[in-house]
Amino acid sequence: MDANIYQHFRNDERPFIDAVQDWIEKVQMQYAPYLTDFLDPRQAFILETIVRQQSDLQFQFYGGYEQAERTRCLIYPDYYTPVQDEFDIILFEIKYPEKFTQLSHGKILGTLVHSGMKREFFGDIISDGQQWQVFVAKEVQNYVQLQVTKMGSVHIRLIEKNYTEVLSPKDAWLEEATTVSSMRLDTVIASVFSISRQRSKLLIETGKVKVNWRVAERPDFMLELLDIVSIRGFGRLQIQKQGGTTKKEKIRLAIGVLRK
Repeated sequence: MDANIYQHFRNDERPFIDAVQDWIEKVQMQYAPYLTDFLDPRQAFILETIVRQQSDLQFQFYGGYEQAERTRCLIYPDYYTPVQDEFDIILFEIKYPEKFTQLSHGKILGTLVHSGMKREFFGDIISDGQQWQVFVAKEVQNYVQLQVTKMGSVHIRLIEKNYTEVLSPKDAWLEEATTVSSMRLDTVIASVFSISRQRSKLLIETGKVKVNWRVAERPDFMLELLDIVSIRGFGRLQIQKQGGTTKKEKIRLAIGVLRK
């Protein structure tokens, strides 16, 4: 692998870069497609960059529905024509006593992860405001369905649904434009949610901020394209585009925002 590829990404992304290279080599050697686990948008961006630069292979992303945030990727030789079923994604609807309790994205995700499965086996968790659905890798379908029978103190059932029964998600990213003095995590949060840098820093230092679903511990963490930041009590933001700088040397950003 060209070692120069590392310089385009963060140091902590090197293990994922190495994994992508392994997948590419596997497809080239076996001349057969390779299906990844669910990837977040930043990982999908890295994979696409590497495949385009280092091979003549093809790739396709799919997460169970058109607007999916988390997707699986099929990497394949140019002779191959993939079909949707090859992405091995199961759609579960969560049946629970709606009149007596409520579910949340955090409660659902926490339950799934604590069932013994890694995050990469789960795709998007979506809701129309009342019903909830989750996309799951087919290889863990039976295990999840047997093991996940409660979320918190709430008894639930996971019912498999067809793709034609996907909910219309209630939440949608709002596109906003902003300028920031730097791509530091605390700076971007303060700008997007109109809070002080000090408060933004405190949120990070008290474990209330995640970048790409991992707790961020450093206010000076530098954000990159397609990173998703979750701020407890405020919502989420995604770096969708960087558009140069202003006359005062501020960075122009196109941001996707979900506000609580």
